Amino acid sequence: MGEVRPMPAFGDLFTDLRGEDRTLRVSFHPDRGAVVLSLWSGPRCRGSFRLAETDVDRLLTLLTAVRDDADRGSGAAPPAVDAPTDPAVERTGEISGTTHRLAVPVPRVA
Repeated sequence: MGEVRPMPAFGDLFTDLRGEDRTLRVSFHPDRGAVVLSLWSGPRCRGSFRLAETDVDRLLTLLTAVRDDADRGSGAAPPAVDAPTDPAVERTGEISGTTHRLAVPVPRVA
């Protein structure tokens, strides 16, 4: 891993459902124009991802759709694939063993 910096004042820490001292740290670095998502096991950073500030809205759209889906009730059937609840979110088929995947359309560059 690269340089490990102290957690900035603007960020948060999330505990993994599996426990075992796994955490996700989310920190905002305005000087770099990035939100850093890093995976930790105890005191060790196991991986990180720098998300461009310009992609935050896209990530929020996805997370909002996930939350809305969860709000429909535990164990409830997801909405039909041809009827997404949010026009900005496209539902795609099963992937990697998940029930369904939400994907935000990405503009294609020629």
